[in-house]
Amino acid sequence: MSSSSPTGQIASAADIKQENGMESASEGQEAHREVAGGAAVGLSPPAPAPFPLEPGDAATAAARVSGEEGAVAAAAAGAAADQVQLHSELLGRHHHAAAAAQTPLAFSPDHVACVCEALQQGGNLDRLARFLWSLPQSDLLRGNESLLKARALVAFHQGIYPELYSILESHSFESANHPLLQQLWYKARYTEAERARGRPLGAVDKYRLRRKFPLPRTIWDGEETVYCFKEKSRNALKELYKQNRYPSPAEKRHLAKITGLSLTQVSNWFKNRRQRDRNPSETQSKR
Repeated sequence: MSSSSPTGQIASAADIKQENGMESASEGQEAHREVAGGAAVGLSPPAPAPFPLEPGDAATAAARVSGEEGAVAAAAAGAAADQVQLHSELLGRHHHAAAAAQTPLAFSPDHVACVCEALQQGGNLDRLARFLWSLPQSDLLRGNESLLKARALVAFHQGIYPELYSILESHSFESANHPLLQQLWYKARYTEAERARGRPLGAVDKYRLRRKFPLPRTIWDGEETVYCFKEKSRNALKELYKQNRYPSPAEKRHLAKITGLSLTQVSNWFKNRRQRDRNPSETQSKR
């Protein structure tokens, strides 16, 4: 049985400490190299969060940020689109005005008149307005009565009464168009007065307006009217009254057709005339 000396035991303990120190130094060098390598590739340790977030909270926060950024981007894109659209509309109007002044007429004047008459008879005043707007300025259409009548109808439909009056006063229309254009003239005057007064007009109000704004000679043949009856109509009524003071319904309808009056107007005229002639002695005494 051999025993070790104290000197040998001390040497062995020193060797063990030296080996442990070398291993610790080696581990420290390896850790330093790992940190240095991470810094070389641009990695940085994550910053500690001020408050710990659950996975669901993190997803909600990310979605909220993404939604706000999307809304800002959408608003910016919408504003840009509005500016582009406005710019395009202004350019389009400018180009249309320039093209209307330079583009030759694609239709003949007769074709334009036919389209205007068809749209008027169909009551398509909005389509008529668009058709008139699409026509270029051309000397071939200057003085075209169907076109002027269409412009007057559109001006009345849109409530542009000064333009209506200007059209009716600047061209001598054919007598066949007088009844329609006279109706537009008076209706426009009545509408303006009703808007200004804020109430409907009575028969006396309309009569005063007709006296204040007489028909221009461009849409009037000069024949005087008495109590809304033209002289020719009054003469026809008087002639039939001399023959028969109580005309039949058929005779009244025929008279209404040739005079342009309504059946009610014809009936009322005969009724009032019989009432005036019922007592001629009183009529003579009043004279």
